[in-house]
Amino acid sequence: MSEIVLTTYDWVPDTPRGYVRDLRVRWALEEAGLPYRVESTPFHDRGPEHFVRQPFGQAPWLTDGTTTVFESGAMVLHIAEKSDVLMPASPEGRSAVINWIFAALNSVEMASLPYSIFKFTGDEESSPGRSALDGFLAMRLGHMQQVLTQRDWLVGAFSAADILMADVLRLVDRFDGLADYPACRDYVERATARPAFRIAFDGQMEHFAQAD
Repeated sequence: MSEIVLTTYDWVPDTPRGYVRDLRVRWALEEAGLPYRVESTPFHDRGPEHFVRQPFGQAPWLTDGTTTVFESGAMVLHIAEKSDVLMPASPEGRSAVINWIFAALNSVEMASLPYSIFKFTGDEESSPGRSALDGFLAMRLGHMQQVLTQRDWLVGAFSAADILMADVLRLVDRFDGLADYPACRDYVERATARPAFRIAFDGQMEHFAQAD
């Protein structure tokens, strides 16, 4: 088996710690039981080699032997393809998980990310278009509330789709944005109670703390 290396920033400010997207990848690796190691790339000095690995100058990226994968969703999907824990064997189940992976990163995160940026920056009602963005998020959360009222996980058993959807919703919940969506909040609590999440979360926090 080829060595899996997860590369993330060497340091980030306190505010995003616990929410940097290498956590999604750590979580998937822990759920899948795949051995890996973590390396660092500079947060402040992003040179040409960084952009070769991640064309937008972001982190993380994943190296699996001679294969490099960037974008957290692609990394989680790559890991899921190596594990029947995160991806069903049946074509129907696999298709359903992939559908929900894209739903998490497109339909839901597209709506939740502007909301989160407003909250992180403290830029509230003064911004033009803010009410429209809030309505967009409310619509998406309303749909997820209906879905999650009827099931514990998105596709039968816990899967790669739940890692991504729960992490997207977890950021909304950080700012109490799930207060009116109890099924969504319960879903996040179920997901983050999993031992693999706790290991991933603690690993990220320890990694950044070492750079302080």
